[in-house]
Amino acid sequence: MKWFNPSSKHPARAVQAWQILVGAAMNRQTITYQKLGLYMYGRKAEGVLDQILGHIASYCNDNNLPPLTSIVVNKRRGKPGKAIPVNFRKLDKERERVYAEDWYDIYPPSAEELHEAYI
Repeated sequence: MKWFNPSSKHPARAVQAWQILVGAAMNRQTITYQKLGLYMYGRKAEGVLDQILGHIASYCNDNNLPPLTSIVVNKRRGKPGKAIPVNFRKLDKERERVYAEDWYDIYPPSAEELHEAYI
């Protein structure tokens, strides 16, 4: 059995984040960067999540999926960070697409698939 650990590379951490985001999306929730960092690392993880979420954003874009990363928000503004590729003019519509998707019916991508989409 494998465990996520501090030395896990970004694609592996993107698999971990995918699981967390899918759970939130299926419950029509947003999640803050701070909470996502706590779930993944047990502490704040500023400066690390942008690349991890970039893997997921690229995968969603390449596979015509709603932008799953649009539900990750800054706790002050309630919006995704500027490094996350999402159409801010259509943010509410994009989130509704995320909430409407049956994420549990989609096989989770592998670390390799996420990495390939990101590069």
